[in-house]
Amino acid sequence: MPRFSIIVPSHGVAARLSQALDSVLGQSFGDLQLIPVCDAPDSPAAAVADGHAQRDSRVTPVESPPSAGLSGARNAGMRAATGTYVLFLDGDDLLLPGALAALDARLTKTADVDVLYVEHERVPWWEGEPTNPAAPLLAGAPEGAFAPDDLPELTGVQLPAWSAVYRRAFLTEHRLAFPDSHFTDLGWGGLTTLAAGRIAVLRRVVVRHRLRRQGSRLNLPGPHQHALLDQVDLVLTRAAEAALPAERIRPLFEQLFSQVLKTASRPERLPAGHRAFFRRAARLYRRHRPTGFRPPGGSLGVQHRLLATGAYTAFRGLRGANQVTSGAAERLPRPRMLRTRLRYARDLHRPLDPNLAVYCAYWGRGYACNPAAIHAKARELAPHLRAVFLVESGQEHALPKDVDYAVIGSRRYWEVLARATYLVNNANFAEGVVKRPGSVHLQTQHGTPLKTMGVDQSSYPVVAARTGSFTRLLGRVDRWDFNLSSNRHSTQMWERAFPGSYEHLEYGYPRNDVYYTATAEDVARIRRRLGVPEGKTAVLYAPTHRDHHTGFEPGLDLEAFCAAAGEDVVVLLRAHYFYDRGRSEGSDRISRVIDVSAHRSSEDVCLAADALVTDYSSIMFDYANLDRPIVVYADDWEVYRETRGVYFDLMTEPPGPVARTPQELAAVFRDGSYAGEEARALRAAFRERFCDFDDGRAAERVVRRVLLGEPPEALPPVIPLAERVPAPAAATLVRS
Repeated sequence: MPRFSIIVPSHGVAARLSQALDSVLGQSFGDLQLIPVCDAPDSPAAAVADGHAQRDSRVTPVESPPSAGLSGARNAGMRAATGTYVLFLDGDDLLLPGALAALDARLTKTADVDVLYVEHERVPWWEGEPTNPAAPLLAGAPEGAFAPDDLPELTGVQLPAWSAVYRRAFLTEHRLAFPDSHFTDLGWGGLTTLAAGRIAVLRRVVVRHRLRRQGSRLNLPGPHQHALLDQVDLVLTRAAEAALPAERIRPLFEQLFSQVLKTASRPERLPAGHRAFFRRAARLYRRHRPTGFRPPGGSLGVQHRLLATGAYTAFRGLRGANQVTSGAAERLPRPRMLRTRLRYARDLHRPLDPNLAVYCAYWGRGYACNPAAIHAKARELAPHLRAVFLVESGQEHALPKDVDYAVIGSRRYWEVLARATYLVNNANFAEGVVKRPGSVHLQTQHGTPLKTMGVDQSSYPVVAARTGSFTRLLGRVDRWDFNLSSNRHSTQMWERAFPGSYEHLEYGYPRNDVYYTATAEDVARIRRRLGVPEGKTAVLYAPTHRDHHTGFEPGLDLEAFCAAAGEDVVVLLRAHYFYDRGRSEGSDRISRVIDVSAHRSSEDVCLAADALVTDYSSIMFDYANLDRPIVVYADDWEVYRETRGVYFDLMTEPPGPVARTPQELAAVFRDGSYAGEEARALRAAFRERFCDFDDGRAAERVVRRVLLGEPPEALPPVIPLAERVPAPAAATLVRS
């Protein structure tokens, strides 16, 4: 049997599950069984778990329905466990390097104790210093194995289940299982310590617990708070049945009721039934209070005494007296002009305009991307809505003449932001924009993430320095009601990168609808507009931004590429939008390189291109919808991966051939392999993974769901990939 069985519940954490599983499988100590517990065979978490199981025989996925909760998932994992020792890991946490080797050494030295308590660190997903709350609890423990009576303060209830290792035979012998309902760790910690005969500690951090920025779900308001009292009653009843000495019951009682008092002192956690909670807690307090128990000093002791007497009114009064009134920090934006700021504050008190929708793309760069596609579809399906596009000063020309706009920073800009019911953006609105009750914010995103995004950038210093405060970033995320996704990979990565309470809309990207609605005549017209010579093969070269570069560097001698690739090849150069300022459309038409960086629509450029060459740009995911050849030019992959960070290894899962040098790149075009059978097979697998929802009707789904409020079941279903017909490529590529 394996030395360790590691049980990993995965409900609601599919986005980070692969990291948790990899942290286990990458341990230097490999005698283990890894048990991911998934909620359904077709869930995103199950797909992650199955992928790991296919690659590693030590992975044994099991199922537990969401209705069984965390306790049910862990109990299902224990039933499948075969290891000598069992440990638990949350699906969004990490087992630190060398952890299992350290645990094995300690367990060997302490001669197979029932429970081994370990340290863990609590780390924010975004910013902040890690803490080690278990260290003070374990500091006074004896060096070797010991009986729980020797350290009665170590009751187990203050430590989560993943801060300990349990001998499986001990759990089986005592028929220990996680108690049903909420606060299961509290009950489990108390029950296992009550049953244990020999315990030990390891003064080393084993688990990195990544804090959810919204805090523990157990702290949310609701009737589940009453389950805390169920767990307290369960543990103290078992302690009484075991006839434990008073020295052990006293710290157990005090620690359990410190949790009860935390909830009792926060009536906002119980919008209904707070008085009933307090009264039941008082009855439990009197029933289980150990003989001779003396409450702690200070205000906590006062709370103990009020709870013991059931003095609810006095308890509420004490809480009110102890509250410190602090002025709420002003969250209004800081427009540069005081008069504008005051007007915005005034407008925030005016009613929302139910028919006003505000759109913005790329921080005001013009009429583009998903916001533009949604705006166009809303004109058709929701003509009653009045739309205003936000644009930077000097970029008004980038808007169609019939689109109403407001210049960013102007008086009208702040007025429409204050009054709009619907706000649509592919980036983020300004720092100080207030999310008003009743308003609807839609984050459309503007690509599929290969590179790390959001809080995942915090581990990469160059990127983190450019990003600024992650706390502020997440404050902007808090305004989102909906977040748009074009594939399941994106859904999981957005959940990781932008933790929030928004609803995922797996509807596809509206900007990509045109890849299924454009005709051959449209393609020909766009090619003429861009200046593509008739009969030529147009290769779109679209490199991404490098965080470690200070300006646009093409990374490739395009004239030399054209000369080496063949006479019929021309290049459409599209720089990243960070660098398109000051560029004139078609500025190099005298050569075989046509600069299309300033062309407003990247979708037009993709439709015109017979093939795509890119490095790590998200344009590859959009272009894959056209089912045309894609070549990855990865001359600096290792540098990019280390400086920016990526979500998957593009070199092992590319959408087509990979070239590492200019010579290799020219060769795949010269010999035709860029469009050969192997390239088609790679592209098919890539499209299967990343073209889930783009089918030509994404904009309609978004408008009906977000702007018209139609229920999800009434929306047009996504057309299966095999049934979609992309826009035709130019005839030159068809003949080849």
